[in-house]
Amino acid sequence: MHNIIVVNNPKRWHFHIEGVEVVSAKAYLTDNHYAEIQPARIFNLCRSYRYQTAGYYVSLLAEARGQRVFPDVATIQDLLSQTIVRVISGDIDELIQRSLKGIKSREFVLSIYFGKNIAKKYERLCQKLSNLFQAPFLRARFIYTKKWVLQFISPIPLNEIPEKHHPYVLLFAKEFFSRKKFALAKRQKYLYDLAILVNPEEKEPPSDKKAVHKFIEASRSLGFFTEIITREDYSRIPEFDALFIRETTFVDHYTYRFSRRAFMEGLVVIDDPLSILRCTNKVYLTEMMTKTRIPIPKTIIVHKNNWETIEKDLGLPCVLKQPDSSFSLGVKKIDNRESLMAEIDNLLDDSDLVIAQEYIPTDFDWRIGIIDKTPLYACKYFMAKGHWQIYNWTSTKKSHNYGAVETLMIESVPEKVVKTALKAANFIGDGFYGVDIKQIGQKVYVIEINDNPSIESGVEDAVLKDNLYMTIMQTFLKRLEKKA
Repeated sequence: MHNIIVVNNPKRWHFHIEGVEVVSAKAYLTDNHYAEIQPARIFNLCRSYRYQTAGYYVSLLAEARGQRVFPDVATIQDLLSQTIVRVISGDIDELIQRSLKGIKSREFVLSIYFGKNIAKKYERLCQKLSNLFQAPFLRARFIYTKKWVLQFISPIPLNEIPEKHHPYVLLFAKEFFSRKKFALAKRQKYLYDLAILVNPEEKEPPSDKKAVHKFIEASRSLGFFTEIITREDYSRIPEFDALFIRETTFVDHYTYRFSRRAFMEGLVVIDDPLSILRCTNKVYLTEMMTKTRIPIPKTIIVHKNNWETIEKDLGLPCVLKQPDSSFSLGVKKIDNRESLMAEIDNLLDDSDLVIAQEYIPTDFDWRIGIIDKTPLYACKYFMAKGHWQIYNWTSTKKSHNYGAVETLMIESVPEKVVKTALKAANFIGDGFYGVDIKQIGQKVYVIEINDNPSIESGVEDAVLKDNLYMTIMQTFLKRLEKKA
């Protein structure tokens, strides 16, 4: 990855940073050599980003050339929008008040150089603002009325950086570019940048720490610089070429917003926003599988006007599911009419539609892992001890929370199970899915299609070992090479 700083006049750039090329805006805009450099990161330090200035066109052409540019045109527009500034100020109000507490004047200007200020106590605020407005040099002006408010934020022209700040600018720039992902020595080793989104606080994540480490190892062996990110890194999405989501996804949730933005920015993203929309809603899955004649248990989409038909059409016991349930949460087995009436009232308070399904008891559910429309792994998930589901969230004994798991080669699974799983997943897309199937003799029923399926060390990887992680990472690589 080539790192290029673009300035109006290189003679005014007094900082030597190893592995970073400094060029004039005129050269970048007119010399075809810079148009052909791939992959590249462009750091636009022009005096002005106003519409139709050289600084504006540097960012515009960098985007058109498929290069990563800071700031991009969207950030430039955000910097010019007072509405956006007010919204941002509200979003980080607590951090602003905490950081500026004790300042006696009613106005405060914060200079941000590569995400830092010369005073360490403002570091968190600088990092947050730098993540929200990705430009190398920023000036934020705060005013105090009843509390501190961000009045405006703008780029700092190179010639307006005080000379006494120059040693700090050089230090911060060297620290910034010496990070692994920017280092010159790493250019040939790393072809692409991959972000893996995790939630360190999630109790039951799709991948445990060891599995995430295996993904990192596999990706780096294929030429990725791979970085773990969290919900705090939303604004950094444009830095990467690909995003792999390894925390539980929901539509009304930041995981979906990450996926959506990554998709709009042109990243290769698993799982893509359409897959999340489709898989996380059981109403959609029911309608889709009914229409495409994929075998499912007898199912009713329930609303306030038809819930009384459940007992007659499905019998009791039956299963009720909130549309966005996952990991067996929000799924209830109903044994009698009193429970049915109570639970339906609860579910319909939260959603206009819910799912009622016939109860099909089995010792285990099949899980077929599929990526890029190809079966990858197979598991038998056995029911938790003394329970009707794979997970028993009510058990006080940790050993009874989960049933046993048996992982098999795809070739060992009944052909009908694999074909049905593949047919169901293909109607969702070409992402990474886990299809859950119940088998009764020769009959199979798709229970659900999961985006973002579990990959835990010693479980789903028990047969393929490291090849499981490698195959998933190769999917990212193939898709990025196809885009190039």
